[in-house]
Amino acid sequence: MPIRSGSARWQGNLTEGSGTVRTGKGGLQGNYSFKSRFEEGEGTNPEELIGAAHAGCFSMAFSKALSDAGFTPTSVDSTAKVHMGQTDAGFSITKIDLETTGDVPGIDESTFLKIAEEAKANCPISRLLAPGVQEITLSAKLA
Repeated sequence: MPIRSGSARWQGNLTEGSGTVRTGKGGLQGNYSFKSRFEEGEGTNPEELIGAAHAGCFSMAFSKALSDAGFTPTSVDSTAKVHMGQTDAGFSITKIDLETTGDVPGIDESTFLKIAEEAKANCPISRLLAPGVQEITLSAKLA
């Protein structure tokens, strides 16, 4: 399996500095700052990148699980809302809300929900994050 990478460059102090993050092959690049991370400033932040990674991983895992069960999805649209808060250990990601909508011909809702929960448990990014995040929720609905 290939090794994936990302990089970041930060210039200046924490509150007035700024930086750039990018994926290894250049597919994504964004500016970030104290304001984009802890306030509502322009740019991205590490938590958004974690959300994008989690949503992307889950969508692929869910699509595979649906196909393996005999239900080829037309589409799977997912969002991961990453909550950060103050804990005894300092700022931490405390919760991730996964929201997904699937257009999956021929599937009933209970089977859809069961496969979604299995995909959440087996997605590599969910497995990575689960030990450190207090809660990962899932809201799944058929289109």
